[in-house]
Amino acid sequence: MTFVFALVAMAAPAAAPSCWESARMGRAEEARACFEKLAASRDLVDKAEALWGLGLKKEANDAFRMAHSASPTPAVKTRWGRLMLEGNNPGDARDLFNEALKINEKYAPAILGLALVSSETFERKAVALAEAAIKADPRLLEARELLASLLLEQGDQGEAAKAAEAALSDRPDALGAMSVLATIDLLNDRGGSPWFDKIQGLNPRCGECYRTVARHFVLNRRYPEAIALYRKALELNPGLHAARSELGVNLMRVGEAKEAQKQLAEAYDAGYRFATTSNSLQLLETLGKFRTFETPRAVLKLDPKEAGLLKPYLEREVERALSTYEKKYGFKLPGKVAVEVYPNHADFEVRTIGLPGLGALGVCFGLSVAMDSPSARTPGSFHWASTLWHELSHVYALTMTNFRVPRWFTEGLSVHEETAADPEWGDRLTPDILDAIDKKKLLPVAQLDRGFLRPETPGQVVVSYFQAGRICDYIQQKYGWEKLMAMMKAFAEVTTTASVVQNVLGVKPEEFDKEFDSWLRKQHETPLKNFAEWKTRMKAIHAEALPGGEPQLRKELVRLLEMYPEYVEGGNAYEQLAALEKKAGDKDAEREWLAKYMKQGGRNPDSLKRLAALEDERGEKAAAESVLRRVLGIYPMKDEGLHRKLASLRMDLKKYEGAVEEWGAVLATGTTDVAGAHYERARAYQALGRAEDAKIEVLSALEAAPGYRAAQKLLLELSKPKKEGSSQ
Repeated sequence: MTFVFALVAMAAPAAAPSCWESARMGRAEEARACFEKLAASRDLVDKAEALWGLGLKKEANDAFRMAHSASPTPAVKTRWGRLMLEGNNPGDARDLFNEALKINEKYAPAILGLALVSSETFERKAVALAEAAIKADPRLLEARELLASLLLEQGDQGEAAKAAEAALSDRPDALGAMSVLATIDLLNDRGGSPWFDKIQGLNPRCGECYRTVARHFVLNRRYPEAIALYRKALELNPGLHAARSELGVNLMRVGEAKEAQKQLAEAYDAGYRFATTSNSLQLLETLGKFRTFETPRAVLKLDPKEAGLLKPYLEREVERALSTYEKKYGFKLPGKVAVEVYPNHADFEVRTIGLPGLGALGVCFGLSVAMDSPSARTPGSFHWASTLWHELSHVYALTMTNFRVPRWFTEGLSVHEETAADPEWGDRLTPDILDAIDKKKLLPVAQLDRGFLRPETPGQVVVSYFQAGRICDYIQQKYGWEKLMAMMKAFAEVTTTASVVQNVLGVKPEEFDKEFDSWLRKQHETPLKNFAEWKTRMKAIHAEALPGGEPQLRKELVRLLEMYPEYVEGGNAYEQLAALEKKAGDKDAEREWLAKYMKQGGRNPDSLKRLAALEDERGEKAAAESVLRRVLGIYPMKDEGLHRKLASLRMDLKKYEGAVEEWGAVLATGTTDVAGAHYERARAYQALGRAEDAKIEVLSALEAAPGYRAAQKLLLELSKPKKEGSSQ
């Protein structure tokens, strides 16, 4: 759970608080005796609280249901909601809190409940709700502790410390507040914290306190230290299975699968069967069935159904990226990078559970990367090669800074690296991003992390990725690559963005923001100037509200491109104009529009394959091959025709290595023409002078079709004695 400390005693019925207080302070035997005595009560709410305290949550839920039927007061609704929330049922919990507030809109424990639900999903309103709960009841300790934790999550250490100290001034035994202050000390590398001594004096078994600190280290992506803190939590309280489960999840993240399975299984067997635990165990079982391939710098883990097709592409791209970054960053990684590729997006989501800002395509945990397979997404919505380069840049940023780099900088650098690898890669300038620039909604650089952690709007995360990437583009353009590397080095120490901008770039953050905004607006001057008119014209076109038929439609579409040439999403003018030209039979004009679409980063595989066909038709085989090579980086799945065409083009262009690879891809798609694919692969090997490999392929062709005359003839050729000076 997100809340700092499980202070469930707040707003409990009058007979329960002393039991919960004993539990909070680590007096386990005393608490158990108290709850056992309370369980004999005839009061249904007391009985529910007692069963809850004894760990009998199903029975507690039944008791709360009966208590609620008898007396649906705000207190009963809220306490039942808290049980629901602890049981990983935030939807029903939210409903109960809202029902309580309909009866009493100022009922602080219910407002706190909503804050807790919102904090679980990293909603921005969690902070406002915690503040509202404090306003309704200034003595509600858990709300004060939650506010301190939320402020720390969004990187505001100063305000978090003030909130924690305010809680302690009212309650000197506020363990959750002490945990926040201890976290701040550790995040700043102070070598320890006196707050742990104070916690120890109050509750020597406060594993929950270390779990709180560990969770903050996870959110700061300092995974190795988080793991050590979870171990300390379990050392103090071996029965704290929430911490055991979270330890298992984070061991998975850093590639320690064997111990992760052990910890998760122990938590599960002890009854901690939350979705996180069970799903992680299932994922480990799935990973155990993946095929593993090693390259000089990486270990690839691929689904067996896709490994044959994806392996050559991923191996080449991983090595190309890591080789590039090793030279570019001047840093050699301490070990191989593990790259997991998931065809089922739900499996990938298990990998990212409990992390903010992720409707992501990939995630990095240091020397471990997980990402969606192209098959996990709609064709054209995902550029797997670009995502891979993005995540592998994170590997360097996290490792080089010992996991201390702020989120905005590592995300910005990764976005920058996507387009540095290929200008057609990376995310495009979407209307949401353009709107944020136009309305001055970009965050100051010193606060940019907040756009990733607790976004104010659903689209702010995407906008923050774009902004961070463009900031890195701007820094390289104005100050040079060496300044970006100097910032990376500075972030290896405990510091702030404001300090690094001032010390490395020699400009105050506020001035930097103004200069960057001016640069960004100049970069996108045309679409910004025309954005309002573009939106109006787009609506008119899609509402089919234009008079004048196709000639007028052409003019409008061309005008749209003049106003906002970067727009390549659904309903873009490039593809519409290409469709009009195709209908008119003007293949040259159609090709030109599709070529412009591709250059702007358009990713519709069907449109790109049409462009390749038009290039091939006019004899431009190299151009056609180049376009289809781009399609491979977007969606190489379930498309035998793509691979056949690319293989054929590469044979014509004498790119025989590539032809071998693509005929292998044809076989990996499960083609029905197995013999033909092996035969063509044999021809490619023959052209390379690799006679033995060619023989293996031609024999495979004859095994599939013994009467295949062309294959028989090729086998005879390959079996002839080599002539002196022959390469075969």
